[in-house]
Amino acid sequence: MSVPLDVPNIWRARDDSGERGDTRRLANVIAPDERLPGAGEAVLLGFACDTGVLRNQGRPGAARGPLAIRRMLAALPAHGLSVLHDAGDVRCDDGDLEAAQDRYAGKVAHLLATSARVLALGGGHEIAWGSFMGLRRWLDERRDPGSVLVLNLDAHFDLRTSRPAHSGTPFDQIAVLCAERGLPLQYACLGVSRLSNTAALYARATEIGAFWVEDVDMRESDLAARLADVDRLIMQASHVYLTVDMDVLPASVMPGVSAPAAYGVPLDVIERIVTRVAGSGKLRLVDLAEVNPDFDVDNHGARVAARLAWRILNAW
Repeated sequence: MSVPLDVPNIWRARDDSGERGDTRRLANVIAPDERLPGAGEAVLLGFACDTGVLRNQGRPGAARGPLAIRRMLAALPAHGLSVLHDAGDVRCDDGDLEAAQDRYAGKVAHLLATSARVLALGGGHEIAWGSFMGLRRWLDERRDPGSVLVLNLDAHFDLRTSRPAHSGTPFDQIAVLCAERGLPLQYACLGVSRLSNTAALYARATEIGAFWVEDVDMRESDLAARLADVDRLIMQASHVYLTVDMDVLPASVMPGVSAPAAYGVPLDVIERIVTRVAGSGKLRLVDLAEVNPDFDVDNHGARVAARLAWRILNAW
């Protein structure tokens, strides 16, 4: 079901109104629930779901990720954001992942139709299938034949072919759908860990024509080359869907995930890439996945996710 939020209790921050100048924080620019976002306005949408992670034999807890990220966002200074909408959460409390993804996709398509900038908060990485379905519905309604770049920052390909679907299958589901419908697709995965993906997953990535870069080639010294890769991929696409699995970051930076990374990609590299994509003019939808408060340390991971969300919204 789709659940409205207790906005006054979630979006709270210190009151600096006695200070000079613009002291607004994101908690101060939240739009009333009943108002739909206008063209270009930012909106958050949560997918509070653990079912895909459980099906994938992972550690549950990501269903509480959207709330944890919002609480860290609330205190951040508004700066260039004059209004921020919160569309609430789509929840999956009954184990029916497919129905929850369908409801979530419907909300994504509806919000995209308002020309809003949609930033979704997971939840497990099964959010990606719902995100893509929502984007695809919106494009279909517009009769837009443009090619889509699915850009995944992730330690894992998430190209598993087993069914029923779970947090490890969304990009295979996307590839199968596009092949069946003859739709143009470029799947790119940056941050892949060779130690976290079997040979079968590399073979599947090759089979669908994926582009990937391993984590060992995503150091600060590699940044110029990676940004060039991103620019080339974006140039070849009509639309970009960006999805960030927070386990792409080192466990020391992002402890609160289902599968912590022993190596990972530095936060600076990830931040530079997401802001490059956000400023491209082709970004249509973003989601952040796998934030798991049950395994976080003093909200470190939630703060990192909130920082990335803030950086994306201010560069978009």
